Amino acid sequence: MNTLGNAHLGRFKPLADFDWQWPTHCDRPAIDDLMGLRFLAETANIILVGPNGVGKSMIARNIAHQALLAGHTVLFTSAGHLLNELAGADGDHALRHRLTVYARPRLLVIDEVGYLSYSNRHADLLFEIVSRRYEAKSTLITTNRPFAEWGEVFPNAACVVSLVDRLVHHAEIITIQGESYRLKEAKERAEQRHQTHPAASPRHARQPTGATS
Repeated sequence: MNTLGNAHLGRFKPLADFDWQWPTHCDRPAIDDLMGLRFLAETANIILVGPNGVGKSMIARNIAHQALLAGHTVLFTSAGHLLNELAGADGDHALRHRLTVYARPRLLVIDEVGYLSYSNRHADLLFEIVSRRYEAKSTLITTNRPFAEWGEVFPNAACVVSLVDRLVHHAEIITIQGESYRLKEAKERAEQRHQTHPAASPRHARQPTGATS
C-alpha cells in the first residue's frame, strides 16, 4: 500500500493555511476542483506554472496528499532527482526498472521543471516517462517556465515539441502570478524578531570615579 513515506511528499503546509490573497493571480476554484481528484478519473495532467515562491509545490503536495488519502498510488519527486537518477542508472536493466517505478503510480508529481537546464539525454528520459504515462496515468508538473521557454530548459533537444504536446493534450494548465511568498514570510519573521528583541539602547557613559556634578 502506498504510504505518506513511500510517496515522498515531505513536510508541507495544508491548503487551508494558504494565503489566497497573496498571489496577484490564482484560480482558486480550479485548484479546489483539482482537490476533488476528478482529473485522475479522466487521466488528465496538471501543469502549475508560475515564478518561484508562489505556492506551486505546496499546492501540488496537497493534491498528491488528497490522492493518497483516496487510496491512489502517488509519487512525488523533483525534476532534478528524477532525471539525474535515470541518467545515472547503471545499465539497461536498472534503467528499465527505474522507468517502471516512475511509470507505475496513478499520480506522478514532477516538481521544479525549469529551474535547471538539462542535456538531450535528460530530455529523452523525461519524454520516455511522459510517453509511458500518456493517456494512462496522470502527471502533475510544476514549472517556472512557460512551455515556449522549455527549449531553454532542454537546449537543442529534438523531443521537446513532442514532450510538450503529450503533456498538454489532456491537461489542466493553471498559472499563478505574484511575488515570492517565502520572501514575504522571511520579512515577516525578521520584523517579529525585531519587535520581540528590539536593539538595546546604548548605556549611559559613566562619569570618572570621584568626579563632581
